[in-house]
Amino acid sequence: MKKAILTIVLLALSNTFMTLAWYGHLKFKEYKWGQNLGLVSIILISWGIALFEYSLQVPANRIGFSENGGPFNLWQLKVLQEVITLVVFTVFVIVVFKQETLRMNHLIGFAFLIGAVYFIFKK
Repeated sequence: MKKAILTIVLLALSNTFMTLAWYGHLKFKEYKWGQNLGLVSIILISWGIALFEYSLQVPANRIGFSENGGPFNLWQLKVLQEVITLVVFTVFVIVVFKQETLRMNHLIGFAFLIGAVYFIFKK
């Protein structure tokens, strides 16, 4: 149980950094320091942020993988990671991109993904 929780926490933290790396730069233009950044600069900043993602993602997968003594097989790790990514992304969009609206079709799609988790974890 401890490895499962640690894996989930590390995945959530790693996905927070990845979401910042992938989408955070879209807000840079709102800050004086980011208004004149070129694409190469934005890529390098995103890579720097993504380094933290990898520093958490790799241990999460190693700890959580069943062949390393963890509780999850590869299918379970992948689906778990995708659902965590979706949750982190949803919170990020609602908090940072306030003009974006969470709609019913998004919630229905999320429900299908939660269904995927159910079927992947079903023995």
